[in-house]
Amino acid sequence: MNHSIKKIFSNLYLSLFLTVSMFLIFTLLIVEQKNSFAKIDILQNQKKIINTLYTINNIDMELALIQLNGKSEQLNYGIEKLEKLEKYNFVGKYFSGNSNEYLQNLNILSKLTIDFNKSAQDYYTQNSLDELQKTEKLKSIFDSINIFLDSMTIKNIAYTENKHIIIEKIAFISLALLIFLSLWYCRRLNSIYRDILYLHAIDKQHDEYKFFSKEADAIQLRMNRKAVVTDNSTLIDPLTEVNNYKGMVSAYVKNKSMKNNNFTSVTIFEIDNFSKNKRTFTQSFTQTILKKVAYSISLYEQATDVIARTEYNQFTVILSRSSREDSFKDIDIIRQSISELKFKEPSGEPLIITISGGFTIKPTGQSLEDAIKQAQTLLAHAQTKKNIVSQIKDLAELEI
Repeated sequence: MNHSIKKIFSNLYLSLFLTVSMFLIFTLLIVEQKNSFAKIDILQNQKKIINTLYTINNIDMELALIQLNGKSEQLNYGIEKLEKLEKYNFVGKYFSGNSNEYLQNLNILSKLTIDFNKSAQDYYTQNSLDELQKTEKLKSIFDSINIFLDSMTIKNIAYTENKHIIIEKIAFISLALLIFLSLWYCRRLNSIYRDILYLHAIDKQHDEYKFFSKEADAIQLRMNRKAVVTDNSTLIDPLTEVNNYKGMVSAYVKNKSMKNNNFTSVTIFEIDNFSKNKRTFTQSFTQTILKKVAYSISLYEQATDVIARTEYNQFTVILSRSSREDSFKDIDIIRQSISELKFKEPSGEPLIITISGGFTIKPTGQSLEDAIKQAQTLLAHAQTKKNIVSQIKDLAELEI
């Protein structure tokens, strides 16, 4: 089976886009992981500050109050930093669902910090009343905030470890997928390169070379196409510059001796929804379509082939190939190539033109006229579905 270069490169572009997106996500995850470690450091620093507040020397009360105010500001600033870092916790917000719990813990920590600062403020004032009560209150809030900080730190360490395991698994899976895609596309690009080398070669030693890509196969057919050599205007359709019916019969008779033991196929193509009696477009636009369709068909014409415009929107194609399968394959390639042509209506809207065909193999003893009649019958069947090529077996399946 031939592969489309266009499709391969479209998938390659998509793979490159996904790869870049994947690395962007990894970068964000690494930044987030760094923020997670920063949170743990801040929580540990909060604990150190609280410990220093608890052990301030209260002999010099003025110095103690100055130190207290400075340390209290550091505690508040640490909580603000923890809140800002949480904005970048994408995994916690959208996947693990721990972001809400973390914000609730920050609110609790903020209240505990306020209570601790107030208790410390009361403790380091010169008022000596209820000294024992103030000491016990400070120790109680000191123990509570330390326990809570330890709890938050343990939770953040566990969350960071779990996230690291997830990132590690994603990294290994992504690396394996990237290696697979690289090998996959290397093989395909190498096959395309071999097609190009074969087309470029002057002395083609591999007569049985099978093309990997549809485009290279089509180019090879175009390279083998024959040039129009007749100067008799009565045998040529003036609009499309391919044979008319008379020219087709004349060319077929001339080519008979060149066909050897090849299979001769007769195919009649008709442009779908495009007839002389049902004109949807202007004459100049329909002529443009007919010319382009005729030219596209002629690109696949080889030395023993005959192509003709035999009706307003019908083209008869007579091929000579080494096998029935090769003949039908080339006919179906012609059908596909027409559907890939780019047209624009006079209004500017894009237009897709398709053709249907009736394909038959002409036995040696059968006349060309009888083969054409059989192809017409098969064409009528193809027109019921549009954009297909019908064979005799399709009629047999319909009767069953």
